[in-house]
Amino acid sequence: MFGISLEELPIYLMRIPCILIALAFHESAHGWMAYKLGDPTARSLGRLSMNPLKHLDPIGALMMILVGFGWAKPVPVNARYFKNPKRDMALTAIAGPISNLILGFFGTLLYMIFSNLYINAVYSGAGSLMQTVLYVLLLFCMVFMSLNISLAIFNLIPVPPLDGSRLLFIFLPDKYYFKLMQYERYISLIFMLLLIFDIITLPLGYAVTAIQNLFIRIWGFLPFL
Repeated sequence: MFGISLEELPIYLMRIPCILIALAFHESAHGWMAYKLGDPTARSLGRLSMNPLKHLDPIGALMMILVGFGWAKPVPVNARYFKNPKRDMALTAIAGPISNLILGFFGTLLYMIFSNLYINAVYSGAGSLMQTVLYVLLLFCMVFMSLNISLAIFNLIPVPPLDGSRLLFIFLPDKYYFKLMQYERYISLIFMLLLIFDIITLPLGYAVTAIQNLFIRIWGFLPFL
């Protein structure tokens, strides 16, 4: 699973800046939404920041580099500040994945633009330097698009510490939700093992591909694409 070939190395290297951007947007979106709903906790702790170092979880970031799915350090949320805790907790949780879907959506546009530019450069016989620059930009946009969509879908899984576990709060009765959260550590460990042994990466990959294809179809209505 963790073997990296020489051909794949550029993609893994591209994931690093993409992860830093994606995580900064993701966690800042959580904090911003919580702040708008009345919770100043994230803001007071400096988590409304585009500095990715404030949001990095080492294990989660490593998993994103190696398998394309992972997580950041959760933004602290105090539901006691919310007027409607269930609704506002769900809105705060969904803000992160939505921010990544937005980045993935516009990343898809850039990917399609640079794909066309690269193909035109190849067929027109442009210089090797131009082709190389366009290929690197194309590769970056591809990784940026894929990683943001992956991060969004992955975090919607209802398993702690992912955002989907917070979304459960709005659907489950309180007693069942808090009972489930008592086993958070064990659930997280089992989930990690499923991820490491590629048991859930395949269906997640199908979901990511489906969203990518949807975004491509949407942007495909633009006349210049």
